[in-house]
Formats: sequence, C-alpha cells, structure tokens
Amino acid sequence: MTTNEQSKNRQDKLKALLSQGILPYSERKFDKRESIQALVGQYAQGSTQAVSTAGRLSAKRGHGGLIFADLKDASGKIQICVKQDKVGDSVFHLFSDCDIGDILGVSGKLFQTKSKEVTIEVSSLKLLSKSLHPFPEKWHGLKDVEVRYRKRYIDLIANEPVRQVFMARSRLLTSIRQTLDRQGFLEVETPMMHPVPGGAAGEPFMTHHKALDMDLYLRLAPELYLKELLVGGFDRIYELNRSFRNEGVSTRHNPEFTMLEVYLAYQDCEAMMRLVQALICEAAEVLCGSLQFAYQGQDIDLTPPWERLSFAEAMSALGLKPQASIEEIQAALQRKGIQIKELNRSQLVRLVEQLFEPKTRAKPLFVTDYWTELSPLAKSKAENVLIADRFELFIGGMEVANAYSELNDPIEQRRRFEEQTEMVQGTGYKVQDENFLEALEYGMPPAGGLGVGIDRLAMLLLDQPSIKDVILFPLLKQQVNIKE
Repeated sequence: MTTNEQSKNRQDKLKALLSQGILPYSERKFDKRESIQALVGQYAQGSTQAVSTAGRLSAKRGHGGLIFADLKDASGKIQICVKQDKVGDSVFHLFSDCDIGDILGVSGKLFQTKSKEVTIEVSSLKLLSKSLHPFPEKWHGLKDVEVRYRKRYIDLIANEPVRQVFMARSRLLTSIRQTLDRQGFLEVETPMMHPVPGGAAGEPFMTHHKALDMDLYLRLAPELYLKELLVGGFDRIYELNRSFRNEGVSTRHNPEFTMLEVYLAYQDCEAMMRLVQALICEAAEVLCGSLQFAYQGQDIDLTPPWERLSFAEAMSALGLKPQASIEEIQAALQRKGIQIKELNRSQLVRLVEQLFEPKTRAKPLFVTDYWTELSPLAKSKAENVLIADRFELFIGGMEVANAYSELNDPIEQRRRFEEQTEMVQGTGYKVQDENFLEALEYGMPPAGGLGVGIDRLAMLLLDQPSIKDVILFPLLKQQVNIKE
C-alpha cells in the first residue's frame, strides 16, 4: 500500500469514528501523572499500583481477544496489554482499529510478562489524537536527510539518536549556565532588533518598524549593548543569544545561530582563556563523561594546558606585516598554496582555518595576536598597537570561540568606526553607533569579552557532522512536494 493509500485509509477511519460520535481530537487533557520511564522505574522498585500515562502507539501485536502494543513518550516506551474482556467490546474494537502513530491515554496496573518486560494491563483507554499519515519505514528510522531536516517532528519520532542529541544540547546550555552562575555572572537579555548593525562583521538582515517608520537590523551580535551594561555598573554578565548573519549556508554556518557572550569587568583576554577552558571542560564532562572523546573519527583531548600559536608570527613567517597591502598578502598566500578569490582584508581572519587547521585536530588551540585592523572592538597590545589582545579558539578544526580585551577608549573606538565606515560604503547601512560611543565616553572599565558558538560546540561534543544536526529547525531553501 502506497503512502497516499495509507493516508486515505486513515482518513476513512477518522470519518468512521466521527460517524459513531467518537471525537478523537476533543479531549482537553489527560491525567498523565508520570513519564513512561518513571513508570518502568516504579515497577523496578516493587510498585504494582494503578498507573495512568499517555504516548504515541509505536507497535501493535494482536492475539485474538488480546493485543500487546508499545506506547512511547519523550522518556522511553512501555508495553501495554489490552484484553477484550477487561476493557469491553467497544474500547477493544476502537483500539484494534488504531494505527501506528495514534496518541493514546491508558490506565491500568503494572505487571511483568514471562519475558520480564514491564507492562501495563489496561483497564481504560482513550484515543487522544488520530494520526492521519503513516510514519516512515514502520518506525525503523527516517533515512532521507532532506526530509529529516524539513520535517523534524518525524525525525524526532522515528530516530531515537536524534532525540537524544537535542536532549543533550539542552544539557549543554544548562551546564554553561551553571558554570557561569557559580562564578557570580548575571544572565541578561538585550535587543534582537538594532538601529545600527554592530558588534560583529557580517551582512545583516533588515526589517522595518511601521509605527516608528524606521529601518532595523536583526542583530549580528549583542556585544555593544552588553558593553553598555558594563558602563552601567554590571561587572559579570552573559547572554545566551540568537544572532543572525545574512550569509551562506554550510555544514558550519546557519543564518540564525546561538551564541554565548560573556563580559568580565576588570579582567582581560587572559582571563577569558581560563573561563572558556572551564566552560568547555565542564560541558564535556557532563555530555561525554570525560575530557577525551571522538569527533568524526578524530580523537579529541581537552586536558589542559591548551596550546597557543600567534597569528602575527605566522603571517610574519610568510613575510607579511600588518601594514602589508592586499596584493602582497595575496602573493604570499599563493606561494603557500592558498587560493582565496576576491580576497579582502576582512577575510584575513578566515585564513586561520587554512593556516592552523591541521594543528587543531587532537588538542584545542588558541590562535592569538591578530592584527588590530581585523579586531575593531579589541584593545591593542601595549607593546605593539598594530597587534590586538585577542584570541580565537579552535577545536577539531573548527573555530568555537573568540575573545579579547575590550577596547574602552572612546576616541580610538570612534576612529576605528570611521575606518570601518569607509570599508562598507555602498552597502546602504552604517556601522558607527553613536549611542554606544556616547556610553563609552561616560567610562567603561577594562574588561574581557568572550563569544562561544553554541551550535559548533554542540556539534563537537555530540559528534555531529553538520550544524543542521544540532539545530532543531535549520534554515532550508523552500521546496515543494517533498517525497518521503
């Protein structure tokens, strides 16, 4: 029977139910007292009391007036036993006609079969929701990657490992919050719509507010607002935020993504190294049970200390100084065998992945000493104003964090904004945020700032090959008539 035929068969069943006065979507609630996993645990502790639970029908095995079936919820599955002489003819026939995927509520007593499987002997049963479409491959897994991403709800039902990934991602966020909360950081929220697209390099998404008749931008990063909070007197703050870049999609990039940004007043880039190391190591212990784990076939070891390499020194080894022209940089890279089409200065940060990626496989790597011109919001080193006090952290060949000692000189910040403004001429938007500059003029304490890519960190710790595998609903190109 084809998928369309199965769907029609289910719709016919729905019509038959309605004609009998059975309304499968009418229940407002059901007395689900515990999760299925909790019920199984109760029996292990000797409980045989009456229970009530609900879930999706995932398997059914009939034996005359006796039907065994499996019921699943987010915590696991449990077997149910439906006897015709126990529930009555009408309920038994209703259940006999149920399809895989229907959502049921059941009550009864726990017992254990001869095969030692914990089971509910059903005394009452309700059809809570009728499923009008068949599930893929009889619950043996949804394989089509395109359908998995577009119809994540089916993916979560059909593929247990996928559900485990997203439950683990939630634990990752909990771990990060707990680590920061223990250290006295305050979680804050800042605007997602900005009048000026600042805080990071990138192409912004634009929107328009009708009542105020003003253009706004989905935030590239929350950085400038968070620094205003430093001016306002908060010393330790963080935000787990959604940010947006109007750029390409790949296995490591999604236009909408989750970032952690942390700011610590009266500290510097070095303190951010210690902080990010603690955050990631504690998260690895929670999710992986160890500082050693595998990512896509590569062994990763987070055991401190983590190695450091200097971007400025690596470029110097190629004969390049911060003052080098773009033509000189292009020629030096070509001699190294690195080809980047239409290279511009803002792309130089991306060179790190090609220069250092082989070194970032087994152990984390801090790449330090970026040129100041590539770091317009970072404080320069005291001994060399052309080098920024900044690092990027690479693990498993991916950049997962970025940090620096924050620039708090309003005069120098204005000068750098003006340089950036010249670079983005013709784009239709400005980068010079006068509100932020005014805040700096009131005085911002020296501070360290840290950004961590949560999606990439989740990829790493959960051994997932694509960012789409750790985002519940990744952005996809619109498509019609997806075949399952």
